[in-house]
Amino acid sequence: MSGKYNICLDIGGTKILGAIFNERKEIVYRLKKKTKEAGDDAANVEKMIISVVEDMIKDSDIKKKDFNAIAAGAPGVIDQGSGIILTSPNLPWTNYDIKSSIEKKFDIPFFIGNDVNVGVLGEWKYGVAKGYKNVVGFFVGTGMGGGLILDGKMFTGNKYKAAEYGHMILDPEGPLCGCGQRGCLEAFSSKKGMSAYIMQQTARGRKNMLSETIENGVFKSKNLKKAIAAKDPVTLEAVDRACHYLAVATGNMINTISPDIVVYGGGVMEAVGDFFMEKILAEVDRYCMPSIRSTVELKKAALGDDSNIYGALAMIEDN
Repeated sequence: MSGKYNICLDIGGTKILGAIFNERKEIVYRLKKKTKEAGDDAANVEKMIISVVEDMIKDSDIKKKDFNAIAAGAPGVIDQGSGIILTSPNLPWTNYDIKSSIEKKFDIPFFIGNDVNVGVLGEWKYGVAKGYKNVVGFFVGTGMGGGLILDGKMFTGNKYKAAEYGHMILDPEGPLCGCGQRGCLEAFSSKKGMSAYIMQQTARGRKNMLSETIENGVFKSKNLKKAIAAKDPVTLEAVDRACHYLAVATGNMINTISPDIVVYGGGVMEAVGDFFMEKILAEVDRYCMPSIRSTVELKKAALGDDSNIYGALAMIEDN
């Protein structure tokens, strides 16, 4: 590596998190900016990213020549080789060459990958899955993402499109998912899926603590935490349903991959992970073969909100 420092970004539908790592892999500077004001214009999102990187360089008092690379995780189908974002569910990007734009602006190498792939990579290199060869990651947030490490390598499949097992269909007659199918894991177990269930129950006249906090189809994880603590019946039903389908999906992945470890990350797990883990662990054995289940560990992600940032650092090291 030429420079001493690396800039790592977690680009989301609502915010960009940034961190600067020194050569000892310690975070020496952090920044967080909302992306909401970027709107539906791809160029605006790019401007936001550029402004975050500019602010980080300026405010950290580190000279540009001392930076080695910039890397990011972002939602969507991303060609990691070319740095082109093919499509993104929460950001206005289609066949968008973000890599060239950022490299031209800063004259620093830039790498980008799917946010959940990058998050699982972070947990594998620096978090709870460190030292394992085969890792399945479920990231429970607004949507439901997956990431796979097979035989000590990130598995991205043909054209970097693999591990979309948030869209594993668990009930063909189930609720409609944002992808257009019915009964996907995401439609049951993500914040969108749980929120849809809560709103359905609210429409039936059942009072609950979350219906009024749901904005743009989702609740905030901190409100979910409060409603669980208060034992709100409708919330607990939504969570039971989410954990049931997560247990079924986990059993499917265990039988298919025989991983060393299954890791659960994302905003929901960060907020109420212990509660979710208890429910998943109580049920998962029903859905996988005992001989395969006996060699798998199930654990909550260790890096929390920083999984992506550490994964971006791992991408830089791999490149």
